Amino acid sequence: MTTLRQLEYLVRVVDEGSFTRAAELLHVSQPALSHQVRALERAVGGALLERLPRTVRLTPMGRALLPHARAALADAERARCAARRAAGLERGEVQIATVYSVTLGVLPPVLRAWHQAHEGVRVRLFEHRHAEELAEAMLAGQADLAIGPPPPPAWHGPVRPLGEEEFVVVLPPDDPAVPAATTQVELGRLAARDWVHYAPGHGLADVLDRAAADAGFRPRAAVRTEQTATAPILAAAGLGPALVPASIVPAPFGGRVLRVDPPLRRPLAAYSRDEPDVLSAAFLGLLTRHARLLPAHVRALLP
Repeated sequence: MTTLRQLEYLVRVVDEGSFTRAAELLHVSQPALSHQVRALERAVGGALLERLPRTVRLTPMGRALLPHARAALADAERARCAARRAAGLERGEVQIATVYSVTLGVLPPVLRAWHQAHEGVRVRLFEHRHAEELAEAMLAGQADLAIGPPPPPAWHGPVRPLGEEEFVVVLPPDDPAVPAATTQVELGRLAARDWVHYAPGHGLADVLDRAAADAGFRPRAAVRTEQTATAPILAAAGLGPALVPASIVPAPFGGRVLRVDPPLRRPLAAYSRDEPDVLSAAFLGLLTRHARLLPAHVRALLP
């Protein structure tokens, strides 16, 4: 029979890469830890870890089991918190997983409304660079609710569409190549420019590369940034055009903001593994009322 303790021991060994360090952090002896992992291996019918001289490595069976082990531990922790809330021992916490651009642009008014309505309930954010990483984290049970690009079509849990976020091009206020009267721009017109790009693996890097490919070019990077919020600032400073979600343009903003021609938009959704609990459902209600995919200060900059 597999136990949560055995799954916890396996996850800790994998995360630490060492039976010795895992045993120290779990406050158990190394023989006891090894015994529980071997018992888990017997229960599932095969080796989960390959013991190497200085580390451990997951076997194919171990790689298949690991995300389910993480999900089981996360579910158990949420069950514990729910029981303690019902007993009046905790004030509660809602866990939200998202991507960086949503944290910057969409969530702030929602989080403000949540704090005003539910001051005693904490919000814990898990932020990810890419939509695929977000979906994988949710599949592993990281959070109660995910907010970002929709999950893959094979997703089995509930999904609620939130609308579409618009992407805009940011330029410096005195850009000599784009006349001041211009309010929208074809990306192909900027093909020869050096761009403010995103670091490899960043979800918005994929958005820019795909949009540029559709326009017939490959964007050349003047600079690559890990930080989503940095892109419009660097573009406004003259390092090159940037393609950003309209929701992350700061206020006030000294750069130029142009619509993309044809429009470039990305759907957003909220989704979970199971039907939302009471706290998650309450957060989802505020999200649908207060999320701003095109903030008023950006709308004022656009035609």
